Amino acid sequence: MNALTLRGGRAYDGADPIDVVLNDGTIAAIRPTGGPVAGEVVDLDGRFVGPGLWDAHVHFTQWVISSRRIDLADTRSPEDAIAAVRRAVATDAPRTDGVLVGYGYRDGLWSTPPSLAALDEAFPDDAVVLVSGDLHAGWMNTRGAERFGLRPDATGVVSERDWIGSLQRFQEAASIPVEAFAQVADAAARRGVVGVVDYENVPNFAEWPARAAAGVRSLRVDASVWPDRLEEAISLGLRTGDVLDGEGLVRMGRLKVVVDGSLNTRTAWCWDPYPGSGPHAEHGCGVQSVPVDELRRLLLRAREGGILPAVHAIGDRANTEVIEVFEELGMPGIIEHAQLVRDEDFARFVRAGLIASVQPEHAMDDRDIADVHWAGRTARAFAFGSLHRSGAALRLGSDAPVAPLDPWHAIASGTTRSRGDRDAWHPEQRLPLDVALDASTRSRLAVGQPADLVVVERDPFASERDELREMPVAATLLGGRFTHRAV
Repeated sequence: MNALTLRGGRAYDGADPIDVVLNDGTIAAIRPTGGPVAGEVVDLDGRFVGPGLWDAHVHFTQWVISSRRIDLADTRSPEDAIAAVRRAVATDAPRTDGVLVGYGYRDGLWSTPPSLAALDEAFPDDAVVLVSGDLHAGWMNTRGAERFGLRPDATGVVSERDWIGSLQRFQEAASIPVEAFAQVADAAARRGVVGVVDYENVPNFAEWPARAAAGVRSLRVDASVWPDRLEEAISLGLRTGDVLDGEGLVRMGRLKVVVDGSLNTRTAWCWDPYPGSGPHAEHGCGVQSVPVDELRRLLLRAREGGILPAVHAIGDRANTEVIEVFEELGMPGIIEHAQLVRDEDFARFVRAGLIASVQPEHAMDDRDIADVHWAGRTARAFAFGSLHRSGAALRLGSDAPVAPLDPWHAIASGTTRSRGDRDAWHPEQRLPLDVALDASTRSRLAVGQPADLVVVERDPFASERDELREMPVAATLLGGRFTHRAV
């Protein structure tokens, strides 16, 4: 690989300008600017250089196809959602195998619940399936339900076990051109992203190497596996960390187990019941998607096969139960989301050797829903500060498409607990900026480290909230090659 010298940049500490010499995919030297150079010289003109960013939790195929679905993000009622679909139909909205698919509704604060009859009346001749913003539920009419063999009740909503198992039917990954994946990967690179952890419920260990071979080369990918493909992965001899493609961009990831639901769908497994009534009231304290005995069996089987675990746990009871299983088995792992945690459980993350993989944008999206459905408990909701102060290791992600695949959004929300014109929500749970940056990277700006770098126009440590959120990225390098360049 050709050498490259990034001349006249600055580290985030804002000290004197430096030259960063890259060679053979690693950082070969860092020295005061003006010294010997190697290979091509790129003048950074005082811009700031840092480690490339990772998004620790994405559903990549869902993110790719979200732009092809009817946008329901701004809807505030069933009537709003129906109106949005009608407008899309009037403009010849694209369909998925003949089905009108919308994405992004959040009914946690709707005063009127969804209704099967309302969708049937509005769209008597169309199959309609609307995917909730958290991906944990679908609202559909009778024709839509029939297309996918689902049986909703009078609300038209199917959630959790039945829904999650059907969600991939709406993905149609095989029909999405590889160029669409490349475009989305390139867009992530333009935001300084060098890698993602993909938790899509598809055969990632086969699909991602094929994409890399077809030219999707802007990102590193950890390709997870779900329980229904665990035995296949083990039979293939795949172990966490194994390189799966010829260039070393794709590695075998972790076993993803989903043990409960979500806040917006009111299915996160909690110690206390959800208030009121509605389409999810029958869940009471939430849903235990995978029984504890089955979780234990899956983790043991994964360990036998050399595959590390990552367990989705949102509600406080889910977190308690999952931590206890990890403690019992004496194995480290990742808890994905950790949105509501009992005070006595924060320290147990450290004792059990658990990483908390969290999504700060969710706190901004769901703060009002949490104030209603987790009333009296929000001091320990999305409690990134408490996790950090307990000593727990953190990773930041987006859960795209639930939030945009943009680590600068996560960093800004994690460090300020605010967005737009709203005051900080539980500001005691803010993260220090250095912690948020470390939780969004996998390397350091140091000799011998991978040449996965981002070059930005502003020093993050001298940036206000919205300056962080919209950080201008001048360049991104992956293994010493540019995946985005505006310098």
